[in-house]
Amino acid sequence: MNNQEILRFCLEKGFLLDKEVLNIFNETSDVESIKLIMEKIRDTTHQRIITKNLFNQNKEKVFQIFSTLPKENQQNLEGLKIKLGLSIEISQEFSKEKKEEIKEEQYFDKVRVLASPQNIIKKLEVNDFTKHFRNRFSEIRKILQDNSSLKNLVSINKISGNKQGISVIGIVSEKTITKNKNMLLEVEDLTGKIKILISQSNPKLLEKAEEICLDSVLGFSGFGNREILFASEIAFPDASLPERKKSPIDESVIFLGDLHFGSKLFLENSFLRFIDYLNGKVPNSESEKIKYLFLVGDVIAGVGNYPNQEKDLKIKDIEEQFIGLSQFLSKIRKDIKIIISPGNHDGVRLMEPQPVLNERYAWSIHNLKNVLLTGNPANVNIGGTNNFSGFDVLTYHGFSYPYYANTVSRLIKEDALNSPEKIMTYLLKQRHLAPSHSSTQYFPSEEDSLIIKKIPDIFVSGHTHKSAVSYYNNILIVSIASWESKTPYQEKMGNEPDFCKVPMFNLKTRNIKILDFEDEKEENKIGEEK
Repeated sequence: MNNQEILRFCLEKGFLLDKEVLNIFNETSDVESIKLIMEKIRDTTHQRIITKNLFNQNKEKVFQIFSTLPKENQQNLEGLKIKLGLSIEISQEFSKEKKEEIKEEQYFDKVRVLASPQNIIKKLEVNDFTKHFRNRFSEIRKILQDNSSLKNLVSINKISGNKQGISVIGIVSEKTITKNKNMLLEVEDLTGKIKILISQSNPKLLEKAEEICLDSVLGFSGFGNREILFASEIAFPDASLPERKKSPIDESVIFLGDLHFGSKLFLENSFLRFIDYLNGKVPNSESEKIKYLFLVGDVIAGVGNYPNQEKDLKIKDIEEQFIGLSQFLSKIRKDIKIIISPGNHDGVRLMEPQPVLNERYAWSIHNLKNVLLTGNPANVNIGGTNNFSGFDVLTYHGFSYPYYANTVSRLIKEDALNSPEKIMTYLLKQRHLAPSHSSTQYFPSEEDSLIIKKIPDIFVSGHTHKSAVSYYNNILIVSIASWESKTPYQEKMGNEPDFCKVPMFNLKTRNIKILDFEDEKEENKIGEEK
């Protein structure tokens, strides 16, 4: 393209063009599209001097302008978007085709995404919440129907007269303690409601009933009539595996998250030590066996997540945070598959389930060849071969955990925020990641993505910034530490975070090691600067 033609057009339209942008435009042969883009950016921003910075400051408007061009022109201008610093993404049309192609399962060598929420955008209505809870009830009822302790299952409206030895399945809508210290529940199914009484004369059952949270779907056995059932047994959907499987291949997976990259408290030196370990720069390590790396949310600090967050940020632009993080992740050797899911700091909606990282801001992460992005929660299978089914990994950032740590009496007594594996065990028992309506913001899709339909081999979470590894009914539970120094909020709330601890799990031997990359000198230095 001729510089003179561009400059002549600018002169005619009454605006100026920065030299850097002029040189970028000069490398593109689509003259008419360039003219249209320049004119529209001037009209939408009301600026008469067009600079590269102007494009960056008005990305949303620029993307809209590009989307109005014919599809063929859009594809030809992908290189222009890259040079302007707007994107290094594949075209939107290709993205749509790819999503249609992969649908529910994505294959990434020996990694399969079995379930990951889609970004559904629609106007919410009351009926959406009704469908959401009806679906949850129906799905968990299917699980409970196989419970051998629930004899003579009946719908609530089918109970007539006084009955012995009957069972019902329902969703708990109310929970109170009577003046006689009995527990009284209101439970409903799709046909009606009933009161269920757990007597204080049965202390073991009452202790079990204390684990009940509102909106959970449970089974109850006992005797009574259409008005009240006197419970003799409570059945939780629960999760268990018959065995702990082992892979025929000697390889390992590691888990981390809560990097909070972009925060002034990000432990950069410690993270660089971790990367050096992965790249085999630490003698006598087993790093060559590591083939999978899970990052389970809060990978960046984000912007505007809480009042006055800006004062805690080293990088105050969300896109720049992702760019900086991508530069670190790009240093990791390329045969490691990195699976990233979002958290509440990562620039996606707070409503769960959360979609994958927004490509508009996290394009630098999308562009990494060995990175696979999922939503939150997600179910990912790793290490599968023709003769081995692989390990199912359930990832959930853990935003609902503080609610249960502060409302379930046992978890309160056990200081569960500092022992998150106890919260994770509690939710596996409920077969739901956030059963109570008020435990997290949620998007009421017809299919409840927070139900734990498929029992995982490994359940991994973050959010609490505490490192923990344990087993529950043969399910490996992993809670990950933080890469952000202790915050004033955590200090105020009495939380004691763990730093830079990385669980490494060998798929063949099931051996678990906790790798420690904490640079105490760095931690002390940050503490002095606060």
